[in-house]
Amino acid sequence: MDTIATAPIEGQVPGTSGLRKKTRIFTQTGYLENFVQSIFNAIGGADDKTFVVGGDGRFFNDTAIQTIVKMAAANGARKLIIGRNGLLSTPAASHLIRLNKTDGGIILSASHNPGGIDEDFGIKFNVPNGGPAPEGITGAIYHQTTVLQEYRIADVADIGLSRDGIQAVGAMQVEIVDPVARYHDLMETLFDFDKLRALFASGFRMKFDAMHAVTGPYATAILEKALGAPEGTVINGVPLPDFGRGHPDPNPVWAKPLMVLMMSPQAPDFGAASDGDGDRNMVVGRSIYVTPSDSLAVLAANAHLAPGYQAGLAGVARSMPTSAASDRVAERLGINSFETPTGWKFFGNLLDEGLVTLCGEESAGTGSNHVREKDGLWAVLLWLNILAERRLSVLEILNDHWNTYGRDYYSRHDYEAIPIEAGNEIMDHLRNRLAELPGQVHGDETVASADEFSYLDPVDGSVSENQGMRIQFESGSRAVFRLSGTGTEGATLRIYLSRFAPPGDDHGLETQQALRQVQQAAMAIAAVQAHTGRTDPDVCT
Repeated sequence: MDTIATAPIEGQVPGTSGLRKKTRIFTQTGYLENFVQSIFNAIGGADDKTFVVGGDGRFFNDTAIQTIVKMAAANGARKLIIGRNGLLSTPAASHLIRLNKTDGGIILSASHNPGGIDEDFGIKFNVPNGGPAPEGITGAIYHQTTVLQEYRIADVADIGLSRDGIQAVGAMQVEIVDPVARYHDLMETLFDFDKLRALFASGFRMKFDAMHAVTGPYATAILEKALGAPEGTVINGVPLPDFGRGHPDPNPVWAKPLMVLMMSPQAPDFGAASDGDGDRNMVVGRSIYVTPSDSLAVLAANAHLAPGYQAGLAGVARSMPTSAASDRVAERLGINSFETPTGWKFFGNLLDEGLVTLCGEESAGTGSNHVREKDGLWAVLLWLNILAERRLSVLEILNDHWNTYGRDYYSRHDYEAIPIEAGNEIMDHLRNRLAELPGQVHGDETVASADEFSYLDPVDGSVSENQGMRIQFESGSRAVFRLSGTGTEGATLRIYLSRFAPPGDDHGLETQQALRQVQQAAMAIAAVQAHTGRTDPDVCT
């Protein structure tokens, strides 16, 4: 074992999903090592502990894993469980942590961000419940990065990642496992695979765009091999270090070829996509895009059709920027509903306490109590189970849902890579005006209330402040403003717009047209153009 002298590296601040930076930063001498040692120090050391390790296969994934193996051995870890070739989807890693009752896991991913030497890399620690580290632990990790003076690493040869089985690294055991098998087993306990096989045998057609990311092997094994979907159902199914030079974010902008297909006369019955590390999803029907907010609500209303949820739901939780569509379902079902800050870690306590069963975020993340992460392929399989039971199209299911619960017209406008100073100016501008906004008229909208969202965790009593600005209008429309913590360059201003159309109203408007009034009011209130020079978002989903 070698003990290497080091010094704190500025800016190793874990965000909502770990530490994300440009790959070239991570490849700098000592950068990854400092952060990994800080993880071990923050959790009381690695001595005699077991961890799951894996990632989404992006550039530097395999190199980083070799470093983590050597550092875990030097820090006294008892065992590592690693996905073959270093691959593990984030939900599969969460499942392995829970299944093997490990002391946590280290996941290498920048989620939906592009990959490659000139793109993004990330690392995060998941705790023993399988979920992302809560703020107390990420805060402790960051503190360690500011005081670190040395790290420990074993001077040993690289291990083999391509063959399943047990290897020894000094006194530490390393087990290479099939990254798909245990996850596949879990899905079979939740969904009616016989009914799904019958659905595909009946001629049902779908396309799943894996975006050359980690979900490709999972989708191929389950959809094509286990369920009998025709070969070619999964497209872009081979994980690549640069995601085929694509942007592995499953939304209508970055999954445009799938969207074009689904809006064409040649569209199959169902379309779906997942992101870099497999935790996000996009669902598309023939001629209809399903917003993540609507998807969560539809899944909540129909989850009982799948075997794993026949006993009913304990509750539904959503992130604050997500529309209130799932709240209306929860109210009708007589179950709990919760509004949390953005970040899957905030759902962990609710799930562990049995207060909720389903969770969702507007950023295409949906999941349940089967793991402690959002899960892209799980959401697709639940949709398929619902389609197999109801024998309706996606459009018919949405129309039925809107006729029952009303429709939340919803969109997120992203202003990407704006100067951090400009982003902070916008948020400060809003913060300083919150008290004076109620009663103001902006175009056709009148402000009813304005606040900065703060969350009191009902389980542990912790308080999370400064979680986004909310503007509620007298019309029932809403605008939410946040600076995103998932990018690696500048800042991303996200503006979330929603307008509720109750049952009986017109549910057939084009989304941006339906939201035009609230969008104009939001832009004026935040003075976006004055602070950024921008008049239009870079990405609109």
